[in-house]
Amino acid sequence: MLCVLNINNNIMKKLLLMLAVLCGLSVGAFAQSSKTSLGFEAGIPVGDTKDVFDAVIGGSLKFDLPVATGAYFTLSAGYNAFLSNEITKARTGKSSFGFVPVKVGVKYYFVPGFFGEGQVGAAIATESGGGTAFAYSPGVGYSFPSGFELGVRYEAWTKDGGTISQANLRLAFNF
Repeated sequence: MLCVLNINNNIMKKLLLMLAVLCGLSVGAFAQSSKTSLGFEAGIPVGDTKDVFDAVIGGSLKFDLPVATGAYFTLSAGYNAFLSNEITKARTGKSSFGFVPVKVGVKYYFVPGFFGEGQVGAAIATESGGGTAFAYSPGVGYSFPSGFELGVRYEAWTKDGGTISQANLRLAFNF
């Protein structure tokens, strides 16, 4: 499971560069009406991932850039620590494994407050030799008038036929 994220080409590096440039251009272009949120994340590993890890904790920064009524282009980056279970700790000597997911996507408000969103991007392992994987995450949530936002999503990172996945809860504050 842990060897799933080995670096083997420059495609992900080019994707991340493109995302960074797009982020910079988009934030500048939509600075007047964009939203930024800072969030706390907690999740549970699902699928085969639950055999290796017990829980996921992390944080994220997300930009929502309006593109049409009720629709936003999203850019996000964060950090996720997958907490090792006892077997993984014994085998690796590590209590957690870190990843930096960087994603773009679309968020759409169906009615005031309630939204659905989907994102794609890359998840970069912070461990030496850990590599980069393709990331995708569909989810739903609610934006409260007070500025808080609560969302749930399924997130998976795939590479070379292997998948690391989680069910995740994000509590964020929009500013």
